[in-house]
Amino acid sequence: MIKHISNKDFSSYLFWDVDGSNIDFEQSKAYVIERVLSHGLLSDWNALKAFYGKDLIRDTVLKVRYLDERSLHFCASYFNVPLEQFRCYTYAQSSPGHWNY
Repeated sequence: MIKHISNKDFSSYLFWDVDGSNIDFEQSKAYVIERVLSHGLLSDWNALKAFYGKDLIRDTVLKVRYLDERSLHFCASYFNVPLEQFRCYTYAQSSPGHWNY
């Protein structure tokens, strides 16, 4: 497990909307995990696993309110967890939006 991680361990475009040097990777783990899953490269995923570990990533992803469908299905398959156990899946089912063509 990596003892220290910074925004330089990830692709430069991942944190375009915040000052990457000010990210607290302990307090903002849901934000960082969601951003890497949605927009990251394989190298970003590997850095994420090395820092947080699979168990923390799984526990965090199960509680987030939103993941895009690709990331959701990847996590369900990777962690071998049914879609119904993901908060973002049940949240999306309970508040449907416009039709997705």
